[in-house]
Amino acid sequence: MPAERPTSTPPSLRERRRAAAVQEILDAAEEHIALNGPAALSLRAVARSLGMTVQALYHYFPNRDALVTALITKAYDDLADALQVTADAVAEDAVDGPPSTARLLVVAGAYRDWGITHPERFQLLYGTPLRYYAAPVEGPTTRAVRRMGAIFQRELFGGFTAAQLAAADVPPLSASFREHLALLPANAQGDLPSAAASLFFGAWGHLHGLVVLEVFGHTGFLGEHQAEVFASSVRMMAEDIHRRIPAA
Repeated sequence: MPAERPTSTPPSLRERRRAAAVQEILDAAEEHIALNGPAALSLRAVARSLGMTVQALYHYFPNRDALVTALITKAYDDLADALQVTADAVAEDAVDGPPSTARLLVVAGAYRDWGITHPERFQLLYGTPLRYYAAPVEGPTTRAVRRMGAIFQRELFGGFTAAQLAAADVPPLSASFREHLALLPANAQGDLPSAAASLFFGAWGHLHGLVVLEVFGHTGFLGEHQAEVFASSVRMMAEDIHRRIPAA
């Protein structure tokens, strides 16, 4: 007889109730941020909106930093989920043959759409740092942002070999910068050759900077053409990067 598959123990009633309460608190905190901005976040305000005392909320989040960390992690995860769903939906024929900019353009567009749709949560991630808050080192926020970075790395360099990426044509990198890149974790672009890592960080700054300018209202003069300018700029950036990588 085939061996029985091990079954995981279902969560207890207490665990389910706690998970539901945590989700309700996060939802209330996100709504508070949407109405008042990240800087106005406080445990007292969130507790009041839920009809509970601050002391009761402490059972789930012992301080504001714990709540902020959970909110940032959730925002990064929601953003990464949106990017992954978008990437998975790209038609296979759009990525056949040589490395293409098609998937990157679609994923970059999804990144822009998420930022525009959730400006306050985007500000929580990339706006002015919250006073007195420091994210835990190598904590959940770090893991969440690296997940998103891995998606962009795959879409930017998918189809290229390690040898091609190592031979990319980039300005000379200092020895200290190369040493620093070599120390990065594998899931933080440390698995890329130094030349490709340099290209990746430049591309990320370019793409992200365009979204920041739009979300924070600095490209309103472009009117309804903001999406077109963004797509054109990302396409030119990606094509330039791919020209710097030698053919197989």
